[in-house]
Formats: sequence, structure tokens, C-alpha cells
Amino acid sequence: MKLPVPVFLVAALFLAACAPQTSSNSASDKDDKSGTLRVWLFQEVGNDPKRKVVDSVVADFEKAHPGTEADVEYIPVDTRAQRVKAAFNDPESAPDVMEYGNTDTAGYVRDGGLLDVTGDFGRWPEAKDTDPTAEQSVTVGGKVYGAPFYVGVRALYYRTDVFGELGLKPPATLAELASTARAVRRAKPDLYGLAVGGAYTYGAMPFIWADGGELATAKGGSYASAIDSAAAQKGIKEYTSLFGDDNCPAAKCAGFGGNDTVTAFTAGKAAMAIGGDFSHAAVEAGAVKGKYAVVPLPGATAGTVAPAFAGGNNIGVLKSTAHRTLAVALMEALTSKKTQAAMFDAMGFLPTFTDVRDQAAAREPFVKPFVATLAAGTKFVPASAGWSQIDSSLVLPTMFQEVISGRKSVGAASGEAAEKMDAAFGSAG
Repeated sequence: MKLPVPVFLVAALFLAACAPQTSSNSASDKDDKSGTLRVWLFQEVGNDPKRKVVDSVVADFEKAHPGTEADVEYIPVDTRAQRVKAAFNDPESAPDVMEYGNTDTAGYVRDGGLLDVTGDFGRWPEAKDTDPTAEQSVTVGGKVYGAPFYVGVRALYYRTDVFGELGLKPPATLAELASTARAVRRAKPDLYGLAVGGAYTYGAMPFIWADGGELATAKGGSYASAIDSAAAQKGIKEYTSLFGDDNCPAAKCAGFGGNDTVTAFTAGKAAMAIGGDFSHAAVEAGAVKGKYAVVPLPGATAGTVAPAFAGGNNIGVLKSTAHRTLAVALMEALTSKKTQAAMFDAMGFLPTFTDVRDQAAAREPFVKPFVATLAAGTKFVPASAGWSQIDSSLVLPTMFQEVISGRKSVGAASGEAAEKMDAAFGSAG
């Protein structure tokens, strides 16, 4: 598949390399215009297609910058925290350019690891077409610390064969989602109506947001938890009510994470699941190939879409770089329109540029419900270093699981989660 996108790479590289700098703002007093740039990118499952795209970008970059070499290393996602922490503490071992998860941005900025590229991003011609939520994911305190690489959102996968047999239609509201799931379970007790997971934070968040709830609200330069608000509690109750023998038994599903729910769907054990655009290849390779469709996850009222979490990855420059100008140019080359189009072809990564994404949707029907979800409005986690602590401490999964098990009421569990979140926000400053 070839995506017909204009070739901007050479122009982007030229502009990035020649644009005037307002300040170096790097920790190094050097800005070498040649030499070796170290690059860390994430190792994917089936990494060869990604590597081929990156190799092409690097070849063009090195041709445009004689005397310059980009040394790319692919690092495991699961151990990135240790590698990145070590790099921040020891500039000699640090890369110049690095891929990172968009929920890591605030923490890395607090740790002083990422370079402020606000001026560079503002001068980059392609940046004007960046999706606003994607741009938010590289922004902390009004400053930009990288460029979005790809975005990932979730929507509702459903079994067309099961729905056709039972005379069901895709649900138009979250209430219909629950009733449809239970109708499937009654008719086919061997299936989960909707596969849900007590450890599936990003699958649960849309229920909170759809009912008007928020994870947290900005407060005095920091954040205050809002997970125990009345609106958030309504969403928590709506999600946790799906754990039971009439849909997805708690004994089995309370421990499910996102991968577990998608695996249940791909194996033909669930009639519905909330999965990402990045789940498409796995579903196509599963038992339900040719027997499913995808629609945006419905909201609280008919005609609305439940806000999805805008996940994805970014690429930034480390503050310790001794090649500031070249590193910024390489960052822009790796996240350019041409590269993102090629990454979509190779890996299915959804572009962060709205025009490139629309072109992808026009050629590949499976992208359309995810693009519609993005267009309806997405949400992001609080831009606080405290979020990393909240996420790694499993604050929200613990809350969901306590409600699912019946150990605590929604009010008590969300209140305790709110206290933990506020402590994390407070310690982050």
C-alpha cells in the first residue's frame, strides 16, 4: 500500500537546519554541526518494517548533512524507565534524540532531561497541521518538548456475525452498550458480551469522561484529583457494573488488562471489545477475521462519542545534546509528514498530522472510526510528573477492582484513589 503524500522531507530538513536559533537552551555549550548523533527508538513487536522506514529517513538525513551520522538503537519499552533515568544522570551515555511515551512527557521535563524546542516547533512549517491533542502531549507549562510521532485511540470492535444472528445493532449509547452486552451473554453464555478489564485503565476512562467526569483539574500550577466527583463516580459505576455473570464474570475479568480484552475478542470469546487502531493487525490475524466491524465507542447520549484517551509516542531531543541544531532537524525528519505516512503503511501507526491522517482514512476503511473518534474530541492525562507515579502505582486499577469485588463502594474507593492522586500531584510539585 502506498499513501500518496507530498514529499516534504528534504524541505523540512533544510528549514530545520537553516532556521535561526533564538537560544541554545541546552545543557551543553556545544552545537556541533557534524559527528555522530545517538538515537533511541522503541523496539516494536515485529520491528523490521519500522527499521526500514527509519533507515530511509536516516539515509536522507545523512545525505543532507555531510559529515554527520545517526546511530540508531532500538530499546525495549518495558525497561525504558531505567535506561532513560541513567541517561539523564549521565550525559555521556545519553542519546541526542529519543522516542518516548506521551504520558512520560511531564516527568521527563521535571527531571530536566528534555530540550525546550518551542521556537523550533513554531517555525516548522508542518507543525501547523498537528492534531491539537497530540501537540498537548508534548507541551508542559506552555512550552514544547518534542514532536508527536503517532497517536493511538480506542473504539468499539464488535462481531458482525453474532450481531446479525441475534438481530442486534451497534449500540448508540453507553446504556445500550451495556444492554446489548447482556443480551449477547443471555443468548450465548459461552461469550462475553463486552470484554472488560479491571486493570484496563484506558478502556475505563471513556466511561468517566462521557458522564462529564474528569481525572483531575488544574489547580495553582498543579492538579487536584477529581476522580471522586459525582460525575466521575457515575462513570465508574457504569463501567464496573459490566463485571458480572451477565456479561464478563468478575472472577475472570477483574484481572484483565487491555491486551487481555483484545485477546478475548480476537480468539472469538467476546462479542465486543474496546480496542485501539493499533489492535487491528492482531484482530485480522485472529479467529474473527472477516466477521467484525468497528465503530466509535458511543457516549452518554445518542449521536455522541465517548471521549477516548489519546495515546501514542513522541520524539524529543535531550537537553544534554552537543548537536542541538542537527538533533532538532533529525527529530523533525523522524516525525515529518512523509515519515508518518510511511510508518502508517509499515506499522499502522496513526499519523498526528490531520491531513495525513485524513488521507490514510480515505485509503484504508479500518482507520475511519478511529479518525471519527479523534475528530469528536479526545482527552489526555494530567500533564504532571505525578501521573507516572499514579499510573505505576496502579491507583485506578486498584479502585476499579475494589468496587468490582464488592470490598468498597464507589464513593469509598474513589475517595481513597483521590487521596493517593493528590499525594502524587503534591510530591511532583
